[in-house]
Amino acid sequence: MVHLLNLLAAIALLVWGTQIVRTGILRVFGENLRHLLAVSMGARPTAVAAGLGVTSLLQSSTATCLIVSSFLGRNLVPLSAALAAMLGADMGTGLMALAFSFDLSWLSPLLIFVGVVMYITRAKSNAGRLGQVAIGLGLILLSLQLIAGSTRPLTESPAVRALLVALPSDVMLDILVGTLLAVLSYSSLASVLLTAALAASGILPTSVALGLVLGANLGSGLLAVMTTAHAPVAERRLPMGNLVFKAVGCMAAIPLLPQALALLQEWVPSVHQQVVVFHLGFNIVLALLLVALTPALARLLERWLRSPPAGPNARLQHLDPSALDTPSLAISCAAREALHQADIVETMLRGILPVLRHNDLALGEQLRRMDDTVDELYTSIKLYLTQISREALSERESRRWTDIVSFTINMEQIGDIIERVLQDIEDKKIRPGRRFSDAGMAEICHLHERLLANLRLGMSVLLDGRVADASRLLEEKARFRELEHEYAASHIARLQDNTAESIETSSLHLDLISELKRINSHICSIAYPILESAGALTPTRIRHSALTPLDSEGPSLR
Repeated sequence: MVHLLNLLAAIALLVWGTQIVRTGILRVFGENLRHLLAVSMGARPTAVAAGLGVTSLLQSSTATCLIVSSFLGRNLVPLSAALAAMLGADMGTGLMALAFSFDLSWLSPLLIFVGVVMYITRAKSNAGRLGQVAIGLGLILLSLQLIAGSTRPLTESPAVRALLVALPSDVMLDILVGTLLAVLSYSSLASVLLTAALAASGILPTSVALGLVLGANLGSGLLAVMTTAHAPVAERRLPMGNLVFKAVGCMAAIPLLPQALALLQEWVPSVHQQVVVFHLGFNIVLALLLVALTPALARLLERWLRSPPAGPNARLQHLDPSALDTPSLAISCAAREALHQADIVETMLRGILPVLRHNDLALGEQLRRMDDTVDELYTSIKLYLTQISREALSERESRRWTDIVSFTINMEQIGDIIERVLQDIEDKKIRPGRRFSDAGMAEICHLHERLLANLRLGMSVLLDGRVADASRLLEEKARFRELEHEYAASHIARLQDNTAESIETSSLHLDLISELKRINSHICSIAYPILESAGALTPTRIRHSALTPLDSEGPSLR
């Protein structure tokens, strides 16, 4: 029983090690890996190479499949190139399995020691995350040693030997078991390495191990299909196509297993390496034979899995749940959704002027309803960001997280203000049948024009984070305040001249100027986090020269 528990613990350590490596690589190189995959999808050979390279780093073809599927959901890459990338991704897991098949027992303690030191001393930096990757690699190597050590006593047990002899020699059963192992471990790499270790220790015959390897390949394809089961149709096509390729490959390989076993035993001396070489060879042959068929399968999948017709309000969803494991990617998704929220706010803001000029009650009602969408987006972005582990964020990512939260809060508050402004226009101008003076309307139009320009500048500040743009946005706050004072004084002057329109709309006019200034203040607030992180803000905005000598000594106690 103790030996069995040791084996189960070693298997769990193997699975955990692959998870640690995958998470660490995604956190360090997540954006770069996505960029590499995105720019390599122009041709099938480069797509295969990109899939191979990315999966060699991630040690998970499933993770690569989820990333590429998200591209398909945004129509960034063609399906045929994505299928080619997955053929390369499967070769990547084969290469990593081959690398782990060599005797690297001396490397395990070194990787764990160095990784722990890096992770403890610089936990939130990229160096700390690379330390996490080193720990994962060390655990994988250590687990392979533990599996070999714990299986040795089991092979000497008469009961285990009798059980192995009694097992039926059925390739389909072996494939089924291998599929279940890959799904349960969430890693075809861990399943293949475990199979190779058990075969090397004599627990499994090599012929059974080859069937388990086929099942591990099929399981990784099934795992991606299960993970994307509730995703949009466009994102489900790639996992399904990859599963079709794997199923075809397994069916074609079954009658060739005896010949493959004979060749491996002749050319590869170690049983452990026979298993991993078969895994790599299977995926290489599969890629060479099927890469030319990716366009045909892509057309078949597009006919088979048809996207539902887009509704009138359908739009691209940016909050990708599959990106939550990679903070840098998830933050980028949240930023894109925040910009969509700002687009809706801009539409609301732009609509104020037509409602004011043409007394359009229907448009005003439509714009007010849009505030509900702004509120919903704020809630969804906020909840999405809270699912990102703050401990996993670097200092730069943490600042970006805060910037996005601040931006969405400001957009939500601007939406509320616009809703109130539209209601005031309806109650105080449209229904009573009043009108602004020409001068008053010109002032409102001028402020409105500057407000739209400032909102677009604020969106640019969120997107690019340029200090120069943030400084310019903050300067606009002072300029807008000056215009508010100037136009309020002009309105008072018109009242003194007994201008009839100004007298009728005085309350609304002054409220409009004040509310537009409040909107501008929220827009300009976007600049503060950028300038603060750049050290471009002074502790106080009060000029010392404006203080009297008495004031500079502090408040009086009298």
